[in-house]
Amino acid sequence: MIPRKFDFDTVWPRAGTDSQKWQKYAGRDILPMWVADMDFQSPPAVLEALYLRASHGIFGYARPTKAEVEAVVQSMQSRYAWRIDPAWIVWLPGLVVGLNLAAQAFAQPGDQVVCNTPVYPPFLTAPRNSGREALAVPLAYDSAARRWSIDFDALAAAVTPRTKLYFLCNPHNPVARVFDRDELLRLAAFCLEHRILLCSDEIHCDLILNESRRHTPVASLDDEIAAGTITLMAPSKTYNIPGLGTSFAIISDPKLRAAFVRASAGIVAEVNAFGYAACAAAYRHCEPWRRTLIGYLRANRDLLVRHVERDLPGVTIDAPIEATYLGWLNVGALGLKDPVGHFEQHGVGLSEGAYFGTPPGQNVRINFGCPRSTLEEGLRRLKAGILAAGK
Repeated sequence: MIPRKFDFDTVWPRAGTDSQKWQKYAGRDILPMWVADMDFQSPPAVLEALYLRASHGIFGYARPTKAEVEAVVQSMQSRYAWRIDPAWIVWLPGLVVGLNLAAQAFAQPGDQVVCNTPVYPPFLTAPRNSGREALAVPLAYDSAARRWSIDFDALAAAVTPRTKLYFLCNPHNPVARVFDRDELLRLAAFCLEHRILLCSDEIHCDLILNESRRHTPVASLDDEIAAGTITLMAPSKTYNIPGLGTSFAIISDPKLRAAFVRASAGIVAEVNAFGYAACAAAYRHCEPWRRTLIGYLRANRDLLVRHVERDLPGVTIDAPIEATYLGWLNVGALGLKDPVGHFEQHGVGLSEGAYFGTPPGQNVRINFGCPRSTLEEGLRRLKAGILAAGK
């Protein structure tokens, strides 16, 4: 049973607010289940920290205090047995900022940044924003094992002397894989062999749904791997505070860290005071809330999977959802040229798979980080859309 103080069932009204997620369909009867923020209130301890910070009444330029830094350091140690030096932390106003900085700092115009598709769209756009080339290598899919994995043969065939940086997404968005230690060791060895820096987006690391899986920060594997790795993390997805713009990079190598910071000079905004307060509270005081959230998301995932298998003909989830609150739906069998537009006509808003690097009409992504009743209504609307498609 969900503790009363941790309420994930209440449907909080977000229409008519500053929510990007809900503004997209303002004035239309479309349930937004697209962008990756959740429809839950943030943890009580985070809200209390924000109220306390607001009561101070002065909101000047902010810098992290010892409390915020120690909260991150202690969290890495307690959750992943990863001992980091406070000096390794570079604070950022968003994880996408970190991807763009990495592309600018560690590749030159015309150089390649490699990633595996399907993948979170900024992995493809961040290199292009500064004249670098995004080199997309598809993940391998084993239909018998129902498993996505890195295709190392394809990766070896694709990289060139111009490939300077590898963007890793772990846990993976959108296919929800948690890469295991052996896979990460092999990937790190590949990058070291080819002199490719590794930039690892681990923003969903605290949202592991499968009890048999465990997140391993790639930089925690050994010192040599850490020296060639930029790790990007944030409390934003786990504690539903993305609008507070607080993320960080962990970079152990001083030269890489200095280059990363130089790339930010004059163009990257500072983290705001509320973001620091929320970050410290989240990592220090919200572990019971996080564990309860994971249980709720696990039940939502199971509901989604059951409905897809039983009630949504022509739709499949190709592999288990091991982490995140995102489902990657294969809708290719429906034969829809514009699946997102089709489902919008039936009242549910999803993410277009083509933005993640897959063929148009093949995939959509659904966000199940919402109250159970919202998910049930979204699934009802999905079913109506499928019936209207004649499947």
